[in-house]
Amino acid sequence: GPLSERCLLDVRLGELPMWLATRDLSPQGLLGGVQRAWSSYCDKYINVKRGGAPGVSMLLAGYCLLSYGWSYQHI
Repeated sequence: GPLSERCLLDVRLGELPMWLATRDLSPQGLLGGVQRAWSSYCDKYINVKRGGAPGVSMLLAGYCLLSYGWSYQHI
């Protein structure tokens, strides 16, 4: 399909600058991207019929790494 409709994983390295030029990099566009990413994460790992620990554990691990980075800013 057209380059603007492809997701990031389907874009080749040589096409990356052109793909980035088609993205909406305004604050509203970035907020929409974050909302879509969060919704996709929840649909894949949290809101499933047979949920398990992987989704929640990844969220907790991310929080631990983020808080570690905030605590030790000299690193």
